[in-house]
Amino acid sequence: MRNRFIAALAFIFLAVLMSHDANAQAVKVNTAGFEPAYGTAGCGLGSMLIGNKPGIIQIFAATTNGTFGTQTFGITSGTSNCAVEGGGQASTKDFVETNRAVVAKDIARGKGETIATLSSIAGCRDSGSVGTSLQKNFKLIFTDPAIADRQVASNVVSVLKNDQALSCHKL
Repeated sequence: MRNRFIAALAFIFLAVLMSHDANAQAVKVNTAGFEPAYGTAGCGLGSMLIGNKPGIIQIFAATTNGTFGTQTFGITSGTSNCAVEGGGQASTKDFVETNRAVVAKDIARGKGETIATLSSIAGCRDSGSVGTSLQKNFKLIFTDPAIADRQVASNVVSVLKNDQALSCHKL
């Protein structure tokens, strides 16, 4: 079983390395503004290897991020294409959409790495209070199991904005 996992992981890395284009890592500026150096899989080691290439290759980026835990570490530390500089409502929504599964788990627990990062992006003064508030409003955020990521993100922002005690000054 372990050998199959290692073989599968080796195959993924070979596929990623063979398809890697060094120019894909560069941050591009287009007429619409800023385009991140990562694709739909989000930031992390996978984004550094694959970049912003569209299509099925993003599955390999997401697998790499998830296998090595580089996405959550990168978000917290601001490394691996996960720089969180400006913050604000758009960044908060993007973060929630990109990390929905982990955010959902941390909201259910009322604490965690994503809650701390979310608090930082939104400019909230205390991540503990943010975790408590989001946990209390879990059913308002995740109204349906099939709810769209974009709606979850909007619901999180609404909870943060409406709870004045959180002082999320970037929203």
